[in-house]
Amino acid sequence: MENNIEPYSETNSKRNYEREEAYLRAKKRVKKIVGFYWHLASYVVINIFILYVISQNLNGDPFWSFNVFSTVFYWGIGIFFHFMGVFGPNLMFGRNWEQRKLEKFIDEENKKWE
Repeated sequence: MENNIEPYSETNSKRNYEREEAYLRAKKRVKKIVGFYWHLASYVVINIFILYVISQNLNGDPFWSFNVFSTVFYWGIGIFFHFMGVFGPNLMFGRNWEQRKLEKFIDEENKKWE
């Protein structure tokens, strides 16, 4: 009886785990981005419809008033926070910002001790 069992390779297993983790993070990020775009599309379509209905039922009231655009305004605030939740961390600080700051502070500390 011959056993053809290959030895357990810890490095290969770790690499596969890291790849799977990266894939799951990327999948989660894409899901968030798609969710934001659906939210934005519904915001645009529904608010166009609301503004159209309001414009047909004004009965002499001014169109350019806060009452007409209050839904657009408040929902727009929600869209902005959704945008910041999805794109904000990279938008505000850029990629590897934290790592660059850590290196800068470490360099400053090292200069003090030289």
